Amino acid sequence: MSLAKYAALSQHSRGRRHPEPDPQGRDQYQRDRDRIIHSSAFRRLEYKTQVFVNHEGDLFRTRLTHSLEVAQIGRAIARNLALHEDLVEGISLAHDLGHTPFGHAGQDALNECMRDYGGFEHNLQSLRVVDLLEQRYAEFDGLNLTFEMREGILKHCSLNNAKQLGDVGERFILKQQPSLEAQVTNLADEIAYNNHDVDDGLRSGLITLEQLKQVSLFGDNLAQVQQRYPDLQGRRLIHETVRRMINAQIVDLCQQSQANIDRVGPQNIDEVRQQGRLIGFSPAMAEQQIELKRFLHKNLYQHYRVNRMSAKAKRIVRSLFEAFIQEPDLMPNEYQDRAKQDQTHALARAVADYVAGMTDRYAIREYQRLFTVEEREL
Repeated sequence: MSLAKYAALSQHSRGRRHPEPDPQGRDQYQRDRDRIIHSSAFRRLEYKTQVFVNHEGDLFRTRLTHSLEVAQIGRAIARNLALHEDLVEGISLAHDLGHTPFGHAGQDALNECMRDYGGFEHNLQSLRVVDLLEQRYAEFDGLNLTFEMREGILKHCSLNNAKQLGDVGERFILKQQPSLEAQVTNLADEIAYNNHDVDDGLRSGLITLEQLKQVSLFGDNLAQVQQRYPDLQGRRLIHETVRRMINAQIVDLCQQSQANIDRVGPQNIDEVRQQGRLIGFSPAMAEQQIELKRFLHKNLYQHYRVNRMSAKAKRIVRSLFEAFIQEPDLMPNEYQDRAKQDQTHALARAVADYVAGMTDRYAIREYQRLFTVEEREL
């Protein structure tokens, strides 16, 4: 399929931080995607969770399954808009690489711990993973991804941090937009986590169909399913409803975004960057999205059972951070070495790198190793 003239064409990429020969048999963004898939940070996503901690059940989504779902939704949108699918897929697979264990609770706790050391933000950490922390290549640190892949990973950023990031931070200073592929991935992420949190919430029993019927995006699609399949029940009823919700949002996003693009008429990616956001929902669908988010925040994310697990998770993250700050030699050698670098807050940042890279179950085991004693260890 030929790409639109305003797509992020790989042959016009702004390049890599460290020059490399062009890839053979694949384009620049395909190389990026492949590097992401083979990274250690990507594999660890299998045991990092979003709402439900890993040991709570095998069927709840993890950061890995979520990233795959974002990639699938993103590619579908990109194909409809004649954008670069491989760039969208790569950004989708990498966008959560910097997430801590225990979902947002872990991030909140680590950000609190890092308050006096520059803070912690998972978008910045994802960029740090691909720029520095992955150690796979002989000639450079990180994965040496293209500019376009890196700008898509950096979804949002404070002005102060942007000033320290060089070229990839410029758009926040100049108030420009990223590529359409990056904009697509941002909303594909939103579609994926909203709808799949509905599915996981129902599976867990923390929210009910009766509650969700009051949310228009779910209730309207549920009514259509029940009208067409009056005898359908259980998981199949939920899956059919969620499937239709996702489809409705993708169709709406593609139609509204194409209308936005046609109205502005960008001739290349540089003109895309000068415009406002071109990828978006229609006003009606955007309102339904907001309603769904509010429902999930109130009834799922703030459910007392989720709050209990979040409180435990925060205690684990805080305890680990404090232990390693006080005794850096408890960390593996590579993090001890990084803590000794001649940089501002080098120790705290090394500890944050170590803790953020942990999976849920590794963090729990590390906590047990540090703070509990078994007779056989004495």
